[in-house]
Amino acid sequence: MLTRNSRKTEASGNMCNNASYNVVLAGNPNVGKSTIFNALTGMKQHTGNWTGKTVEYAKGCTKINDKTFSIIDLPGTYSMISFSPEEDVSRQFLVRDDIDCTVIVIDSSVLERNLSFTLQVLSVAKKAVLCLNLSDECAKNGFIIDEDELSLNLGIPVISTNATKKADIEKIREKIYDVCTEKTKCFRVSRLYDGIDISDTEKRRQNTEILSARAKEICSHCVKKCGENISAKTRKLDKILTSKITGIPIMILLLGLLFWITAVGANYPSQLLSCMFEYIKIGLVYIFDFFNSPDFIKGFFIDGIYTTLSWVVAVMLPPMAIFFPLFALIEDFGYLPRIAFNLDKFFSKCGAHGKQGLTMAMGIGCNACGVTGCRIIESPKERLIATVTNNFMPCNGRFPMLIAVITIFFSGSAWVLSGSVGVALILVLLILFAVAVTMFVSKILSTTLLKGERSAFALELPPYRKPRILKTIASSFLDRTLFVLGRAVVVAIPAGALIWLLANIYIADQSLLAYCTEFFDPFGKAIGLDGVIVMAFLLGFPANETVIPIIIMSYLSNGTLTDFASYEELFALLTQNGWTVTTALCTIIMCIFHFPCSTTCLTIKKETGSIGWTMFSIIMPTAIGVAICYLITTISNFFI
Repeated sequence: MLTRNSRKTEASGNMCNNASYNVVLAGNPNVGKSTIFNALTGMKQHTGNWTGKTVEYAKGCTKINDKTFSIIDLPGTYSMISFSPEEDVSRQFLVRDDIDCTVIVIDSSVLERNLSFTLQVLSVAKKAVLCLNLSDECAKNGFIIDEDELSLNLGIPVISTNATKKADIEKIREKIYDVCTEKTKCFRVSRLYDGIDISDTEKRRQNTEILSARAKEICSHCVKKCGENISAKTRKLDKILTSKITGIPIMILLLGLLFWITAVGANYPSQLLSCMFEYIKIGLVYIFDFFNSPDFIKGFFIDGIYTTLSWVVAVMLPPMAIFFPLFALIEDFGYLPRIAFNLDKFFSKCGAHGKQGLTMAMGIGCNACGVTGCRIIESPKERLIATVTNNFMPCNGRFPMLIAVITIFFSGSAWVLSGSVGVALILVLLILFAVAVTMFVSKILSTTLLKGERSAFALELPPYRKPRILKTIASSFLDRTLFVLGRAVVVAIPAGALIWLLANIYIADQSLLAYCTEFFDPFGKAIGLDGVIVMAFLLGFPANETVIPIIIMSYLSNGTLTDFASYEELFALLTQNGWTVTTALCTIIMCIFHFPCSTTCLTIKKETGSIGWTMFSIIMPTAIGVAICYLITTISNFFI
């Protein structure tokens, strides 16, 4: 069974019970290492490293012939010398005495750069196997690698592989068995590592340059060029997708297309789910009535917990089931690193890291995933900046409210195009505004609380690949959509209970919720909202999806979370309770700039290990949102 371990215990974690041999997999990100791990162990760890999925190691077992092998998938790293948390984990494993074989997985189409990493690993590893993965791409690019010559130069077995082919996985299994049982001998080529100590921080640059020069020398003997290099197609695409002129516009258009497909495609499934849950609710009411349950108990479980739960699922599942797979297909195509490349020059000026653009993109799907994805940023300072600002990206749970308010107050007006295109356009503009605020805050943090030397930005631009559509969609749905939905369900249950209790416990003919909204009303009016909206955001802390239902419930004073049958009905309800264009605009701003949900807060606490930075992540975006809303309200009152 696959296990995850904290960084503090990774180096001392136990291997598989009764394993005959211990094997580790090491390699750069996105070279197929996790795919090989899945194939060897029969597990389903999600492949790819842009969301930090293998920053902590994964462990599994496999049986080869008559022996049991413990397989460890180490974090994907570009170097063993930079001393990031991922590289610390890898080094600690590689120097262990109980490691019987290290399987080094590299991208054979960029052999020279990967060989430098290989030499770093071999400087500390005792026995190893080199997998020249993606060998089919190497051949397509017009290169032939002499495996025997390379094996002789390195002193270890070398095999060409394609991680998606069963026959090549069997080759890896055979080599692992032969090396561990010493049927195949490994020998150390001492001349390659003379004067090299990758743990020496003072000689970090010198060691890197020496090993790079030796890797280049080995390549000159082992690699031959033949035929046309089809990577020219990749270069042609990169001239367009990473161009200073077209790179950013294409990225914005793609983002708008994603939002448009998500907004249009999620409506019908959401309605179907709502109808299904309504029929189930009728059945639950019948069951409670059959057993003569008290109204309080029935209301608590059905109108409180079940209604909140069904709302969260009906609202969250359809857009996530569309957005995450589409996003995964773009990731599989190889476009995400190009986004980071395009944004790096902007983040560089803000004292942040280019990879922050990737974590922000993940935050659009789920801020908790985006915070976890910040692990790919090596510098602790820049990682912390990315972590505390990720919440500026509106997550999937906030889209239903944004889409509803934009649709009924702004879409179809003289300002924008009508219908779903207008909604998508405004959403893109809001995202761009959120990005601008993120950069502004990152700049302030990098020059005040988080001063420090900016790290170098080393990013691999992998070749474009044909997306594995069915596999990617299925993997994304299982690994991301259901995972995020499961966390939302966990927090929605107590949230529904609390909301129902506040709305149904009365003191002097007024509910506790009404007292709370009256208390916050003066503050709400000052920033263009009202007490109901402020209270809805506070009660929506466990799950952002419940904000609109809480607003509707409070305005209707019916003590039950209520969905809106149509945008027309919602518009009528809101305007009857004093909503104006200013109210709608301030609500949109607060929806984007307010404290993270409870799941994201817990994730920030886990990633930073600090209650202080977690509180900062809560207070800072809320203060910015309040300030912007106050400014909008002041200007509106002056002119209207």
